[in-house]
Amino acid sequence: MSDFSTIVKERRSANKFIPNIEIPNEDLTDILNTVKFAPSAFNLQHAHYIIVKDPAIKEEVYQAAYRQYKVQTASAVILVLGNLDAYKDAARLNEGLLQLGVISKQEYDMTVEDVTNFYENRGDGFKRDEAIRNASLSAQLFMLAAKEKGWDTCPMIGFDPEMMRQILHIPDNYVPALLLTIGKEDLEKRRPRGYRKPVGEFTSFDRF
Repeated sequence: MSDFSTIVKERRSANKFIPNIEIPNEDLTDILNTVKFAPSAFNLQHAHYIIVKDPAIKEEVYQAAYRQYKVQTASAVILVLGNLDAYKDAARLNEGLLQLGVISKQEYDMTVEDVTNFYENRGDGFKRDEAIRNASLSAQLFMLAAKEKGWDTCPMIGFDPEMMRQILHIPDNYVPALLLTIGKEDLEKRRPRGYRKPVGEFTSFDRF
């Protein structure tokens, strides 16, 4: 499978997985090596992935996800986090461009200052929105990259974020954006795809 349109259309939110299928770490690494090219504001790369395969921890995540069956049967469960302090990495993430001579020291200093001011002047609510927004962009690419490798996924918002924080030892400066389950979908139990709006129903030009 290599045609992009086909991958997009074949990606489905899998509600039931075939139990007891192991996903190799090599496959997850390959997927994430594609995901690292996801867009992010100022190239700050806000997303962080916690991949849960250990059965004991997975059981705890299952409880925190309100005992949803798809969590129990998935090959892995992945919590996608957004970094509230991602803007503080602006200097480190731009050092390579400076060292290569792509940007001058003046451009480098201005970039770091502008990014820092942009986030710090907009408050905690904006930082949270940005963390979730950019983590979600990354997660969408994860699902497409997984499908390209033959794995099925489902994005989920049904979980207790504070329980997840305790179970997975999440630092305070990371916010849980969404949960992803990944595995091989049980096609015998697949429901028809839900209604998709025609383009004219969700698109406006120039004004709403």
